[in-house]
Amino acid sequence: MISRLIIPILLQLLGVAIILAEFILPSAGILTVVAIALFGYSIYLVFATVSITAGFIVIAADVILIPILVIIGVKLLEVSPVTLRTSLGKGNGDEKSDDKDEREITVGQEGQTITDLRPAGTALINGKRRDVVSKGEYISKNSTIKVIETSGNRIVVRKQAVIAE
Repeated sequence: MISRLIIPILLQLLGVAIILAEFILPSAGILTVVAIALFGYSIYLVFATVSITAGFIVIAADVILIPILVIIGVKLLEVSPVTLRTSLGKGNGDEKSDDKDEREITVGQEGQTITDLRPAGTALINGKRRDVVSKGEYISKNSTIKVIETSGNRIVVRKQAVIAE
């Protein structure tokens, strides 16, 4: 009798696995239909090959165990690398630039270009490296610049005019 239950139990487990696959693979419900068919066929096998009492016991076990197994499977999928993240945490690419550092840059501050600005490049402002952009003009490396506009993390600069003495 136990040997006749092996195939129905395997079909039940395969049905649970297919339901979990439905969470990952877009199938428009086709996988769910296949899982339900597997559950139905396994119950039919129990009724046909074992006994009517065993069939009702399998149905009662399915009503209790399948939701529990699906919930456990979903919890395991949450930590699995197979599924997409719904939010980003530390180490998942959500490192933002420090807004406080960006607010330290104000219009009128001066600095020096570290790279050529064509029109974007890097400059040293307040002793910190900053990504900056000019108003379209080329500014060579090691030029003195002045901040003329800030918007979020965008810093617009122009070349500081050299005053001959």
